[in-house]
Amino acid sequence: MPGNTDREEFRVKAGWQRVAPGAWGGHRTIGAAVRAAADGAVVSVQPGVYNEALIIDRNVTIVAAKGAGTVRVVSPHGPALSLHDCSATVRDLTLEAAGSADVAVLGRDGAPVLERCEINGGGITFTDATFTLRGCDLRDAGQGVRVTGTSKGIIADCTVRSVAGAGVRLDGTAQVECVRTVVDRTRGPGLQLGGAAHGIFTDCKIRRSGNAALVIGGAAYASLRGCGLHDSGAQGVRLEDSAGAAEPAPAAAHRDEAEGASAGLEDRRVRLEGCEIVRTKAEGVLVRGEAAARLKDCQVRETDAAAIVATGSCRLDLEDVRAVDVTGTALVVTGAGAVRARRSVFARSGANGVHCKGDAVVSLRECEIARTAFTAVHLGGGARATLQDCHVRETPEHGVRVDERADLFAERTRIERARLAGVSIEGADAVLRECRVSDVEMGAQITTRHRPLLDDCEFSDVARTGIEVGPDTGVLIRGGKVSGTGSAGVFLDEGSEAWIEDAEICDTEGSALVIWTGARPRVRSVTIARSGKNGVYLNEGAAGVLEDCDISETGFPALYVGAHATPTVRRCLVHDTREDLTVADGAEPVFQDCRTGNVATSAIPSAERSQRAVPRPGAAHATARGALTEGDGREDLADLLAELDRLVGLSRVKQEVASLAKLMQMVKRREEVGLSPPPLSRHLVFAGNPGTGKTTVARLYGRILAALGLLSSGHLVETDRGDLVGEYVGHTAPKTQAVFKRALGGVLFVDEAYALAPYGQSNDFGQEAIATLVKLMEDHRDEVVVIAAGYPGDMERFIDSNPGLASRFTRTLTFEDYSSEELVRIVQYQARQHDYHLPEDTLARLLEFFERYPRGARFGNGRAARQVFQRMTEHQAQRVAELRAPTKDDLTIVRPEDLPDAPL
Repeated sequence: MPGNTDREEFRVKAGWQRVAPGAWGGHRTIGAAVRAAADGAVVSVQPGVYNEALIIDRNVTIVAAKGAGTVRVVSPHGPALSLHDCSATVRDLTLEAAGSADVAVLGRDGAPVLERCEINGGGITFTDATFTLRGCDLRDAGQGVRVTGTSKGIIADCTVRSVAGAGVRLDGTAQVECVRTVVDRTRGPGLQLGGAAHGIFTDCKIRRSGNAALVIGGAAYASLRGCGLHDSGAQGVRLEDSAGAAEPAPAAAHRDEAEGASAGLEDRRVRLEGCEIVRTKAEGVLVRGEAAARLKDCQVRETDAAAIVATGSCRLDLEDVRAVDVTGTALVVTGAGAVRARRSVFARSGANGVHCKGDAVVSLRECEIARTAFTAVHLGGGARATLQDCHVRETPEHGVRVDERADLFAERTRIERARLAGVSIEGADAVLRECRVSDVEMGAQITTRHRPLLDDCEFSDVARTGIEVGPDTGVLIRGGKVSGTGSAGVFLDEGSEAWIEDAEICDTEGSALVIWTGARPRVRSVTIARSGKNGVYLNEGAAGVLEDCDISETGFPALYVGAHATPTVRRCLVHDTREDLTVADGAEPVFQDCRTGNVATSAIPSAERSQRAVPRPGAAHATARGALTEGDGREDLADLLAELDRLVGLSRVKQEVASLAKLMQMVKRREEVGLSPPPLSRHLVFAGNPGTGKTTVARLYGRILAALGLLSSGHLVETDRGDLVGEYVGHTAPKTQAVFKRALGGVLFVDEAYALAPYGQSNDFGQEAIATLVKLMEDHRDEVVVIAAGYPGDMERFIDSNPGLASRFTRTLTFEDYSSEELVRIVQYQARQHDYHLPEDTLARLLEFFERYPRGARFGNGRAARQVFQRMTEHQAQRVAELRAPTKDDLTIVRPEDLPDAPL
């Protein structure tokens, strides 16, 4: 064995350098040893305090020698350790910055490694370096770990605590992987990412941050797995600017809603998986701006505000997320935020479970919203939400409330234990399909100018009314069941126009169906049984049609017809009840082909005698509102065709519509006798200039199809590009679906349809709207008619923009401009409508006026005629106002001098 002198000589030759304060044969400072060391050398440092600012610019390894004590490097000024463009390794040292320094360790360029080091009094900064921090402990510093520039690094098994700034901060284009690291007691954010930085954090703990636990802004993004974010002084997670967002893939604009919201973003969205966000002073998760994020298998709980908030134009995906035990709302979506949640729970909230407003778009699938202090799901503003296979329960207010301009599509959703209405729709629109509402105060409460659809829904165990349709409200109830109500089964308020088909109303304590004054429902194939009072109660002045209904086992007479009510009852069966009919004085019901069976006292005319019922006043009937169309409700085809024929001009269009009506009448008759219908598309293109009557004819076309029984209502929904096309990926399809849904049972009139296919812009979002329309037209081909309208030349380009359009729009109706004589007739019609008289000299002058009217691109046809008439009445009013005692003729006659001096 060599002696001590020989061993020392061996170490020097092998590249070892020894450092010890005052020791013989070694260096007194670490810096001196580094300067003396060759690349690859190991510098062994004996325990002690080294007052120096250590600078390393070569590839060496600095380690604390084994033995008792600590190696402390205390900087008299600046950083205690500076690493410049080297691949040095520093192990088991304590590094202390000068009192005024923010940085204790500074690394620039190179690939430095720090292992099991303790850093006090200053933070760590890496710039353009490829670094490793392993097993290090940083504490009591002005900043934590800052990584900037083009740095790439690993932070493993470290602790950052008691720092004034952010615990770990990434910016520039830095990329960091951080595992099993604890960030504790920071005055700033626990983790902060900006610029275009990217961080991967696994099994980390972020605790007691003064600001948000995680803040990501700029164009940065991050992935967190198995992390805990606890006790933050602000949000648990705050994402803003364009965090996690990326340019969508080109094909994204053509994908459906389920894919479109995240197409092209998969690699850059901020991701949290298996994470806990607990005890935050502000929102648990706040996503705003254009940020995009995905949370999977995460918990957000015990927040002092809302659990999850999405606003701006952000996009957020939630999967298997639990947002529970929060003082605010569990999920808030505002602005143009888009949120998609699957298999998630929003429960035990101090406000709403889910609250959406603005232009938010929300999709909830297999989610549970429960035990909320306010309404469980509240949609307002112009928000659009989809609930599929969800469970809404236990709320002191409404289960689901939709108001303002909001739009709801709910499918296979259960709503239970709501102390107000299970579903409340006020001014908004909704489709409920196969939903189940039970143990609620009110089943559904609907007051809106739209026509919501309740398709195969069930309402049971309801304390009051099962379905209440408000004044002047239209609703379509198709299939489903209302049972077990404490009051009326279905209540149709004043002036309402409901369509109820193939439904069942039974086991009600009040009347099964209450039709109030002025209501004009169409009730077809409805089964009514076991009502505590009347089966059908028609209040004074009510109307409507009941056909093919089955009414039995009623406590009061099966039908009560109030004074001046004029219902038509056709092919109905009343059986197994004591009394079938009570009619008040002045009522005029019409019975056609009705039957009775096992009725003790019968007053309904038999099928053989089909006639108006003789009033039988005085019998028992339900009068309390809470217990509780003239003709057959279908317009006459001949009357509608006559109305069409009365339109000014449009001779060719009127002929084609009349031919279509006859053709479809034949189709209907073939179907009724069991024959296959011929191939026929009901969708049309209306090609013509503005003001040529396209909307008027479209409205009549819908009514004609309804009269033929080919549409359920025939109502018209007008729309254009602004209603159909969104502003970002994933926005267009739900907007188009919402508009299309409102047209179910009627006509969707797409004005200026060519705007959906702008010339030379193949990637425009309008193409997504067209693709969505084509699919919806196929899925609902028997429920809606689409009319695309616009300038003739542009409509050809529109049809050519998508192969599916040409096969669905096989017929074009051309609307010619009005002649001068026809424009005069339009003005004459306007005058009659408003009690004005146009003498012959005025008509002659008016014809001359239209003859010289410019027929350029801005000519408005019928619209121009109406504007001329308005100007004429204004001039006439000014003239007559100067008369002392104008006669009736003065007030009604429009003279030639009242015409405008020049075309408008």
